[in-house]
Amino acid sequence: MRAVLQRVTSARVRVDGEVVGEIGAGLVALVGVAPTDGEDDAATIARKIAELRILRDERSVVDTGAGVLVVSQFTLYGDARKGRRPSWSGAAPGPVAEPLVDRVAALLRERGVVVATGVFGAMMEVELVNDGPMTLLLET
Repeated sequence: MRAVLQRVTSARVRVDGEVVGEIGAGLVALVGVAPTDGEDDAATIARKIAELRILRDERSVVDTGAGVLVVSQFTLYGDARKGRRPSWSGAAPGPVAEPLVDRVAALLRERGVVVATGVFGAMMEVELVNDGPMTLLLET
């Protein structure tokens, strides 16, 4: 499992022009799933997202009550080493990936984190104001 974390002052996701998820200050987590990923990977990514001290004053979202916008992102497993078209074969199919992305969001909520999400498989417009900028890649 991979996640790109971006510290933001605000972020939102639109589907068909309608806002479906929005947060103020916190983190955007773009989450990609590989075919071999499972529950342990979701738990590891959720723990890291919740506990990493990458917000202002070296605090975490759990410390501050900041929100997390979780957006599924199969393109994190794109392979562009050959040719001019990326291969998506490293990404898990929807029936495998969707429950794991949902599990990451659920595990964050269980820790008391305010979570907003995109819509799995939808064409989404993600808007964010990167704070810092601060961007990290997590991988299990």
